[in-house]
Amino acid sequence: MSALEESYVEEIYHPSAPHLHALESAAGPTWMTGPSLALRRERRTRRLARRRRSLAGLVLVLATIVLAWPGHAFGGTTQSGLSTDLATSAVLAPGMVYVVQPGDSVSSIAALVNPSDPAAARVLLIRELRSDVVVVGEHVLIP
Repeated sequence: MSALEESYVEEIYHPSAPHLHALESAAGPTWMTGPSLALRRERRTRRLARRRRSLAGLVLVLATIVLAWPGHAFGGTTQSGLSTDLATSAVLAPGMVYVVQPGDSVSSIAALVNPSDPAAARVLLIRELRSDVVVVGEHVLIP
């Protein structure tokens, strides 16, 4: 070393100036403290599995609620007491016009309107027609 370098080093590292020393701990380097890598991976795997189970449970509960919800809550019911799902799939739905055919009666038309409860549909048909007799060719508005 040259004289300039030696004087510079002496100025920086003067023995009378306070300075810090890095010491190694008895436990080893600090970057190796804490749980082992295998233990951390195991914990992470368990945590992710718990999250997946929780999500699957939540999906199952929501699916059960949606499937158990009463059908009339989604579509409502018609005046004849038939759910709108059945009314739209039936041959005759409310608001349609039916032309009376030979052999038809108010009861047979009511059975076409509401197969599950024709008595309720019969009462509504009689109220609509103001009679319990139908004539062939008559146009009946389905209530």
